Amino acid sequence: MSPQSETKSGIITSVITPVYSHEERQILLQLAHRSIEAALAGRKLDLTPPSAHLGEMRGAFTTLHLGGKLRGCIGYVIPVHSLYQTVAETAQAAAFDDPRFQPVTDEEVPQLSIEISVLSPLRPIRPEEVVTGVHGLIVSKGNRRGLLLPQVPVEWHWDRETFLSQTCLKAGLPPDAWMQGIDLQAFTAEVFGEESPGQMAR
Repeated sequence: MSPQSETKSGIITSVITPVYSHEERQILLQLAHRSIEAALAGRKLDLTPPSAHLGEMRGAFTTLHLGGKLRGCIGYVIPVHSLYQTVAETAQAAAFDDPRFQPVTDEEVPQLSIEISVLSPLRPIRPEEVVTGVHGLIVSKGNRRGLLLPQVPVEWHWDRETFLSQTCLKAGLPPDAWMQGIDLQAFTAEVFGEESPGQMAR
């Protein structure tokens, strides 16, 4: 499955109970940086997970910020690799393959701040069950599909209906399509990142 791009991301910490320790988060954030640097240098990284926990298959998104602004965001919704490998791949993809941006340059790399969102499995959800700041959403109808991460409505101060409408718009559907029998799925995400390049938020 190809990684997907995502819109502007915001908050640093997740609202769900953390699954990953401070040390594991540091390992993944450092891996994301090293993966981007290795791609620019034409080097390959050893992507053998350092622990069984980081070797579990999980979907994840990696978001890049430069000067407080979105610089790229790519992820896998459905788990296809270990979390360790997924972070490495999505970091490179966010840096070089997000169609909304030019590839990251050597000069930009030291200034990048990184945020990682580790996704739970998808589950069907009814519109009235959606909780902003907790659920990420995927809207599907025919060959159209849109995704927004849980932190997006928090950053933009959206209520539940606006969140649903914006996810429909992301899919190229009318904003009220969520009232008309679309396929609606939800996930949660453990979100962690850096306040500044190389400086992990606590």
